[in-house]
Amino acid sequence: MEEALRFFRNFEPWIYVLLGFGGLIYLRKFILSWQELRGAIFGLERDNAQVRLNQSASALVLLLTLAVIEFVLVSFIAPVVPGAIPVPTATLNLLATPTITLLAPLTEGEGLQATVISTTPEPTNIPGCIPGQIEIISPRNGQEVSGVIAVTGTANIPNFGFFKFEVKRPDETIWLTIQAGNAPVTAGKLGDWDTSRLTPGDYQLALVIVDNQGQASAPCAIQVRVGLAPQATSGP
Repeated sequence: MEEALRFFRNFEPWIYVLLGFGGLIYLRKFILSWQELRGAIFGLERDNAQVRLNQSASALVLLLTLAVIEFVLVSFIAPVVPGAIPVPTATLNLLATPTITLLAPLTEGEGLQATVISTTPEPTNIPGCIPGQIEIISPRNGQEVSGVIAVTGTANIPNFGFFKFEVKRPDETIWLTIQAGNAPVTAGKLGDWDTSRLTPGDYQLALVIVDNQGQASAPCAIQVRVGLAPQATSGP
């Protein structure tokens, strides 16, 4: 249904053009048939003209009906059907010039204040994550990790069955399960993740809970960067 509505919406101008072109053709046939009917003398000639007149009139009514249906679909039905009208996605302008704000010079006696800007996004409003039920506390979203790290968080939903956490690269579609547990955890350790066997780069870490009916929750996924594990130093 959504695909059909998107088709009628995307090609709306061309549909009206085709319907209008067809309307002009059958309007001309209607006028010619009408003139022929008025000038016909013999009965057979009048019957043939009447048939062509009826066919042209039917075609005009059909084309007008299709135009009305197109208008109703695009103007009234498509706006209320989810997915029929795609939501525009904001794009990043790579050619935009950053704006630099100059600070006023410090006057005598004023202290120099430094502002620390955190580049690590906070794990709030992450799809699939529900505070107090399913969430990853550590590592944090956007954090760089290496070696063996402890994954902490909460895995505790009604009708709890078991939990698992999985990993994949952002451009991959298949998740790899790295550990699971059969007991609820609240703000505690879920397990350990050995990142030393992974190629350094960006990864997604997801927590999934399966209830006692076998229904899996939406993955609570964060993105982390796996770095090189620190090399052990040998003594002199």
